[in-house]
Amino acid sequence: MGSAAAMARTAPQRALIFLGPPGAGKGTQARLIAERYGVPHLSTGDMFRDHVRRDTELGRRARPIMERGELVPDEIVLGMVEERIARPDCRMGFVLDGFPRTLAQAEALDRLLEAHGFGRPVVLHLVADEALLLRRLAGRRTCKLCGAVYNIYDRPPQVPGRCDLDGGELVERPDDREEVVRQRLASYHRQTRPLVDYYRARGVLVDVDGTADIEAVSRQVVALVERAAAS
Repeated sequence: MGSAAAMARTAPQRALIFLGPPGAGKGTQARLIAERYGVPHLSTGDMFRDHVRRDTELGRRARPIMERGELVPDEIVLGMVEERIARPDCRMGFVLDGFPRTLAQAEALDRLLEAHGFGRPVVLHLVADEALLLRRLAGRRTCKLCGAVYNIYDRPPQVPGRCDLDGGELVERPDDREEVVRQRLASYHRQTRPLVDYYRARGVLVDVDGTADIEAVSRQVVALVERAAAS
């Protein structure tokens, strides 16, 4: 596959944005693509923690909001994003995970990308049937000891309720209960789905079949990224 530096030379030198509902696999694909091309995988959660740890002005403003469990205002989030993409390790491009979440954030991000010379983003939209997403998320069980993840429908353990690796108890995370999953999907359609229409209208969005296995989805994503790099 070659060195990270060699692969980075084929990166599109733009922002790669993954969109899709919970369970579509966008986080997994974002990490794989960042590793393949040797570019940073950026998440706003990591940025928040970094600024709080470094006690920056933005971190000091965000800390009390985060401690109250409230949403950090766009002004602060965008300030953190701008500071992060201006660092040297982002010069060959970067992957954004979990951002933007709203139309206002998307429009502001477009302005930031243009101002920093990245041009238009490449937006990869993972598409999956809602019944499949429910099966993936509501069927997920996690080992209390080692964190290994199973699916009672598609990747069950050899012994029901027990991890194959260490025999640890398999538990259902609160976020993976079916009623919570349905709420998460409804929230996505209400708040984040409009981004799909926005980016499609701008001609920067490509649909990816998120129903395939991880390797097959990765092949689709790599082909699309490399096409963007050549354009």
